[in-house]
Amino acid sequence: MSDPTSVLDDLRSESDDIDRLVGELAPERWAAPTPADRWSVAHQIAHLAWTDAAALLAVTDPDAFGAQVAKALVAPDSFVDDGADEGAALPPAELLARWREGRERLQRALRAAPAGARFPWYGPPMSAASMATGRLMETWAHGQDIADALGAVREPTPRLRHVAHIGVRARDYAFGVRGLTPPAEPFRVELTAPDGELWTYGPEDAAQRVTGPALDFALLVTQRANRADVAVRAEGADADRWLDIAQAFAGPAGPGRTAKGA
Repeated sequence: MSDPTSVLDDLRSESDDIDRLVGELAPERWAAPTPADRWSVAHQIAHLAWTDAAALLAVTDPDAFGAQVAKALVAPDSFVDDGADEGAALPPAELLARWREGRERLQRALRAAPAGARFPWYGPPMSAASMATGRLMETWAHGQDIADALGAVREPTPRLRHVAHIGVRARDYAFGVRGLTPPAEPFRVELTAPDGELWTYGPEDAAQRVTGPALDFALLVTQRANRADVAVRAEGADADRWLDIAQAFAGPAGPGRTAKGA
């Protein structure tokens, strides 16, 4: 079972980067609209705080988390938005403090988790390392929404490897959630990291291939950019179809983003 320490360190760094974007914002800037429909900067932070709290509950009280999942199934279309709306209604300083406290409590819980432990989630059960990787992916993605809203440009880091890893592993999920049969053969994925290193996944001789910058792939699989606006390329019909529907997150297929200039 993998040691979660390194990914938890990266999750903390990723959260700290987002904290620097919002920590000194004037109260009115928290209402700035982000690319996500109807969500402000405050909604983005509220969602991160809400999901951190859900993850902490899964780690510390699985039965209570199960009750939360049952509640979500009653109103699956509004459950996430309701949580974001509730948090976004708080004064910015209170919301910021809630997010900071919650993410640190989750850090402590995951670092203290017994080796080999698995925790319930909205999909399959997750190890501490997988839980931390999922939180990093979502933190990075919602951080991109915030950066876009504020006109900030973020430097890509090697932490993108965690996002790319989930994106590749979620290939079959992206097909299945749309009622499509996943391809039987593995794909080759080759991504150029921010430092020029090549990250590779799948057999080298695979007929279906995806190549491009790791940043662009991360934007695509988190649905933070339209395929037309990224330099990710496919060889093979199945790989080409995947890039149209790729998603690294659990839940229903998202609407994606409109191409620039469309």
